[in-house]
Amino acid sequence: MKFAWIDLRTVPQARLESVVDAAIHTRMRGVLCDDEAVRMSLPPTITAVTTATVTEERQLRDLGADTAGWVDVHDEPSLRLACAAAVTLPCTVVRFADPTKIPLEIVLAAADRAAGELVTVCADLEEAATVLEVLERGSDGVLLAPSDAAEVFALARLLEAGSEPLPLTTLTVDGIEHHGLGDRVCVDTCTYFAEDEGILVGSYSTGFILCCSETHPLPYMPTRPFRVNAGALHSYVLGPENRTNYLSELRSGSTTLAVNAEGRTRPVTVGRAKLESRPLLTITARSAEGVVVSLTVQDDWHVRVLGPGAKVHNVTELRPGDELLGYLATDQRHVGFPIGEFCREN
Repeated sequence: MKFAWIDLRTVPQARLESVVDAAIHTRMRGVLCDDEAVRMSLPPTITAVTTATVTEERQLRDLGADTAGWVDVHDEPSLRLACAAAVTLPCTVVRFADPTKIPLEIVLAAADRAAGELVTVCADLEEAATVLEVLERGSDGVLLAPSDAAEVFALARLLEAGSEPLPLTTLTVDGIEHHGLGDRVCVDTCTYFAEDEGILVGSYSTGFILCCSETHPLPYMPTRPFRVNAGALHSYVLGPENRTNYLSELRSGSTTLAVNAEGRTRPVTVGRAKLESRPLLTITARSAEGVVVSLTVQDDWHVRVLGPGAKVHNVTELRPGDELLGYLATDQRHVGFPIGEFCREN
């Protein structure tokens, strides 16, 4: 789990109490503070952090297990020292002088199999969001000096925004209905999908089918492993934090959710959403509990959905009784937010 420390040393005195209260309320891992009275007042749920500045590698073996080593990286020798500290110490705090994230990438790579934790000093929330994802691993923790309590709460929300796994369910196909022309959306993302990944799309807010990415070989055209031929423009697509969007709303820079056949998820950035008129078909499927799920997609063999065990199904070859992977949501939707109101979708 990613974590954060709050640096109290530069917080204005008038805001110190509220920032400390926010750190306690949001269960921040620790606070960095020079004031002994503040440290002694902290509850046992939050750690008073102490650091020791490391300028030479020989200092590493002298640090106790309860002290984090602090390394300022501003040149190649200090970068090597940060790598050594991250490999050796139980906890290392690194502050980088330059805005590039390449030095952080080097430290993360050097400490990839190390048992210790790496904490990166961040200037603001935007940098914290980046630091937590560098090299798809990110720093174990971030250290932020907030200006007020609101930034502490915002940091907590950032940490909670990690992508949780979803309990996928098996759906049984009831039928396929072919239609005429309609508008469908291809979602081109800024990442490669794995062969067992796609996105969850559905006509109803309470049920989604796992649409396969174009990672599998196709006749007459190359694979496009960044793309999902997702469905008709009215369809819901499931995104992070249990939010949905209509496929028609996706734009360059939007975020949606990649999901694999085991339910593991990760946020992905949309590069573009491409809407074109194509013949359509509707898949109707049903869960074991009797929940009906509907998905309208392009009526073409190369459009695919995933079944249990990551089995790939071409939509034009689906037959009643075939099994697909889907996700059942318990809430209706209002402008993408889950809401517990009555709503009937047909």
